[in-house]
Amino acid sequence: MPYIRIKAYPKDEATKRKVAEAVFKAFADNWGCAPSAISISFEEVAPEQWEEQVVKRDMQPLTDNMMVLNGEFKG
Repeated sequence: MPYIRIKAYPKDEATKRKVAEAVFKAFADNWGCAPSAISISFEEVAPEQWEEQVVKRDMQPLTDNMMVLNGEFKG
């Protein structure tokens, strides 16, 4: 705990590494768990598949759970 799953358009490995390091640091500094408990994965989704594979399948059913939606903090 926690497991962070990031879905995004394809990026190079260096960019994904930088993002993973920043997310890891944010959780390690703020979540109150041991760094060894943090897991992060990336799933690349092609732009033409984004609407079907991410928006409809993952985002719409979980809208109430999202803290940031389309760049805006909710609540």
